[in-house]
Order: sequence, then C-alpha cells, then structure tokens
Amino acid sequence: MSEQALQTKAEFINASGLEFTDISTELWREYEFPPKEAGGDNIIVKIYAPTMLNVSKSGGHRVFSNNSTSHYIPAGWVHLSWRVKDGAPNFVK
Repeated sequence: MSEQALQTKAEFINASGLEFTDISTELWREYEFPPKEAGGDNIIVKIYAPTMLNVSKSGGHRVFSNNSTSHYIPAGWVHLSWRVKDGAPNFVK
C-alpha cells in the first residue's frame, strides 16, 4: 500500500462502549517495540490509513484502519510515529 491514505473512510461501528478519537488525518502510524532478544532488531508495526483510536487505561491502543481492519497494539513500545496528510494537524489529541 502506498503512503497516500485512502480517500473514503471505511464504516466504523463501535459497540464496545469505548470512546474513540478520529485520527483519519494520519497517513500511517508506526509502533516500534524492543527486540525479543538481545542484539536483535526492533520490531516495527506499521498501520496505513488509521481512522479511529482508543487508548486504554493500561496504555494499549485500539486502532481501526481504512481497510476495515481492527488492530490492538499492547503497551510497551519504545517509539510511536506517524505522518499526517498534507495540511492536516500533526496532533489531534
């Protein structure tokens, strides 16, 4: 998938009772985790066209992406980065 986000937002149906924030201005977000073994490379999880985000009390992230995929990212990453669409705010929350 290219870095250019999809133009239409996938339908998001939330029956969890959790509060989600619209992050559809992001082209992608990338979570970096420490290596599983000493001397190994960090583990990268990249989500293209994320649209909705919930951050749990434990620090886990629930992310819904524009291809109708739900992701759960557990707390414990060492770095989180993202790139926004042209002209969009860099931080929404």
